[in-house]
Amino acid sequence: MTQHGGFAALEAWRSRVEGTVALVPTMGALHEGHRQLIARAKQVADAVAVSVFVNPLQFGPDEDFDRYPRDLEADLAICRTDNVDFVFAPTLDEMYPREPQVTVSAGRMGTVFEGAARPGHFDGVLTVVTKLFHLARPDTAVFGQKDAQQLALVERLVTDLDLGVRIDAVPIVRDHDGLALSSRNRYLSAAERATALALPAAIDAARSEQSATEAQDAARRTLANAERQHPEFSVDYATLVERATFAECPPGFRGDAVLVIAARVGATRLIDNATLSFV
Repeated sequence: MTQHGGFAALEAWRSRVEGTVALVPTMGALHEGHRQLIARAKQVADAVAVSVFVNPLQFGPDEDFDRYPRDLEADLAICRTDNVDFVFAPTLDEMYPREPQVTVSAGRMGTVFEGAARPGHFDGVLTVVTKLFHLARPDTAVFGQKDAQQLALVERLVTDLDLGVRIDAVPIVRDHDGLALSSRNRYLSAAERATALALPAAIDAARSEQSATEAQDAARRTLANAERQHPEFSVDYATLVERATFAECPPGFRGDAVLVIAARVGATRLIDNATLSFV
């Protein structure tokens, strides 16, 4: 039975039961991608906790904090259906009773790609994740691979600060047309959604190439064609990076790399990625 009782409910459970806890941190607007995270959490722990909190620290002044989709009742219904044990839906005052003066820095990795497009974004992400880890004290935290840079930074956070939480990564969940599931997809009109399919098309183009350079070039050509055909579509970046550092892959790179893509379709910014191997 899902308990919407805050972190105290989890502590009460711990006092009665000796078991492991998996945390699924979310900003709500739950969709099938989140449900896959919940399913994974149920596989790896005795109890599953889902947090629902739209974190203002990771939004810039011109971003969509106010219009970010919020539907707590729908989120709770999904959690009940999926047999989540605990739901944390703290208010802004509960998470930040006063303006925080001490926050977590994402370092150099937090200033490139999404960090360059959204200055301070990853500092806000890592700050709220650290708070959630301390409040929930999970054994495992489950994140999706769709936010590849965020995942890499959370893994580095746990390692660098010795937080003692195991990070479990779940592959990207895609809709029937190939678009990666995202809460922001609901902003897209039918025409914009069709245009957004250039992102998974670019990944498919990259997969067909043998070398890192050719793969990156193929992805960029696909996206450039979409830009020419659709004035509402603009590419921010499409780059192969080394997963552990998010440094750009040098010419002749061999091994596993992540193709990261970001683009705007109208007023909506979308990201996608894929892990590619080069021998």
